[in-house]
Amino acid sequence: MPPVRNVTVIAHPLVQHNLSRLRDARTEPQEFRRLLGEISALMTYEATRSLSLKKITVRTPLEKTAGHQLARDVVLVPVLRAGLGMLDKILELIPHGRVGFIGLKREESTLRAHFYHKSLPKKLEHCEVILIDPMLATGGSAVAALDFLREQGARNIRLVSLVAAPEGIRRVRKSHPTLPIFTAAIDRQLNQVGYILPGLGDAGDRLFGT
Repeated sequence: MPPVRNVTVIAHPLVQHNLSRLRDARTEPQEFRRLLGEISALMTYEATRSLSLKKITVRTPLEKTAGHQLARDVVLVPVLRAGLGMLDKILELIPHGRVGFIGLKREESTLRAHFYHKSLPKKLEHCEVILIDPMLATGGSAVAALDFLREQGARNIRLVSLVAAPEGIRRVRKSHPTLPIFTAAIDRQLNQVGYILPGLGDAGDRLFGT
């Protein structure tokens, strides 16, 4: 797939190394959880590179000096349940971040996404919102979550997905053309039941051993 506007493929060697291990069908749930956390943290460095800063004054033990802090609060929103596997390690990088949750279940016959849980911090219009979900497959869940975030006032949103399908990227682009997307890989295609090929299977099942 040729480069897509506002889509960043993170080619860092450690990201790609861990991604290959996540793809491996022999990787057990405990190791899968660890690798997913590590790769999520590495991807977050790139995904937060463009966050706005504001100038502040800091007093060191010796004198005052110029410094910076994030201009807006950060809100992390994992898509349940697989997004939970990314959350803890990202919070280690952004411990002051607030957390919301969006639960979406895909109907197997139609591939449509249905909400079963919504819980978000208030005043999202003043925040940087990072939507996290390991897989961007059909794009149905991502678009539903993004639409809901917009309805709740969010204006500064970015999406972090471990693996993306071209079909999912196109669907997100159609509804949210300027949204920044960060992924470790754009895979070949979806199969007939909406799974990414070559992908890594069902991230939630592999994460929790179900």
